[in-house]
Amino acid sequence: MSAVTKTAAATAAPRPRGGVVQSAKDSLVVAKRNLIRMMRIPEMVIFGLIQPIMFVVLFSYVFGGSISVGGSLSPELYREFLMAGIFAQTVTFATAGAGAGIADDMHKGLIDRFRSLPMARGAVLTGRTLADLVQTTLTVIVLAVVALIVGWRIHEGVLKMLAGFALLLLLGYAFSWIGALIGLSVRTPEAATSGGLIWLFPLTFISNAFVPSDNMPTFLRHIAEWNPFSATVQACRELFGNLPAGYPVADAWPMQNPVLASVLWSVLIIAIFRTLAVRKYRSAAA
Repeated sequence: MSAVTKTAAATAAPRPRGGVVQSAKDSLVVAKRNLIRMMRIPEMVIFGLIQPIMFVVLFSYVFGGSISVGGSLSPELYREFLMAGIFAQTVTFATAGAGAGIADDMHKGLIDRFRSLPMARGAVLTGRTLADLVQTTLTVIVLAVVALIVGWRIHEGVLKMLAGFALLLLLGYAFSWIGALIGLSVRTPEAATSGGLIWLFPLTFISNAFVPSDNMPTFLRHIAEWNPFSATVQACRELFGNLPAGYPVADAWPMQNPVLASVLWSVLIIAIFRTLAVRKYRSAAA
């Protein structure tokens, strides 16, 4: 191969820059690109708010007086019990949007354009998940305001409240990596949306999010108690002070140590699915 040909090949396929600092910079650049795109398409954010607000209103007023919590059918107690589950459902359902966004980038050839740049391979996915985290944060803030309007209250102080929301956002960020892997594994954004929702419904409903798990059949109760979603919901209820008096706490380790279990589950999900997603991205861009 001549010197001119070697130079052309090197120019056509620049080597990615290494280093943690450079990778972080590349990730922030990609995150900025996605945030600008979200601001230019505000309906993405607006439609993302409609579903959780509907869940708050419907569950609060339709089921509020029908579900016993701590031996009481009080609608007020159920609203406080419910909100941690709605918050957790909201941050996890953002997974479908993350997967659809990445699938759309793949479909439009954006991944090929990123591949031609000398940037860290994992930065494309990290930037995308960080942008989704910002959008999820805005959604949770609006949802918290709606919850306060319908009667939800915090009883354990500001610091514990912030810790509860931090756990929620950590769970949402962890699940966004599952969405990234799904988005890289399908051919169209529509398939990514469907694939991102199919497994989320059993995950969120076989949990303690909407009803106490002690009333479930034995095998479902064990699944719910070891569900990472349930651990975060239980942790938030404790941190928000939303566990009613007399509420039975299961003997399962995640329910006895929900804060620690929530952190461990989220970190484990990030470690596994980030590795798989980056590997899938590299193979797709090879």
